[in-house]
Amino acid sequence: MGEYFTLFMGAVIVNNFVLTRFLGLCIFFGVSKNLNASVGMGMAVTSIMTLSSILAWAVYNFVLHPFGLTFLTTVVFVVLIASFVQLLEMIIKKHAPALYNMWGIYLVLIATNCIVLGVPLLNAESNFNFAKSIVHAVGSGVGFALAIILMASLREKLQYADIPKSLEGLGIAFILAGMLALSFFGFSGMIPL
Repeated sequence: MGEYFTLFMGAVIVNNFVLTRFLGLCIFFGVSKNLNASVGMGMAVTSIMTLSSILAWAVYNFVLHPFGLTFLTTVVFVVLIASFVQLLEMIIKKHAPALYNMWGIYLVLIATNCIVLGVPLLNAESNFNFAKSIVHAVGSGVGFALAIILMASLREKLQYADIPKSLEGLGIAFILAGMLALSFFGFSGMIPL
């Protein structure tokens, strides 16, 4: 049990994909303007990441690896992720049109988000068993959600601050992201992975 907790916390804080590996920054900067959209995007990315990791693990361990087709891993995982994102887009468009309009183009960007592809690839490369794959995927998704929610909270607070004209918009967002990344780098080395 301790091994799974360590893997989860390592994915959330120590090896946060956004703030320590700098993956998935387009959604991170694009959606983090609004806290509500960030919470929803964090949940969507976590669910897509978890579901795609489950299917990717099954396909990798029962099809690709036994038949010597591991060279197709990236292509197969991209197709799986794109399918999940299209399914999620159809469900959200039908049942939550306000959320669909709030996310806009960023919902489609989940399909090409390097975090969503990177987690199943890392699970396959690390030879994680089924449970470890799920724990790592959920931890990575929670880490992404934590990063984007922190960033959205800070950006909403900055709307009431007196920011120099030259730093408004993405300028101050990059400075905030750098400060968040520095704070997360303080945890590096605590959990060796």
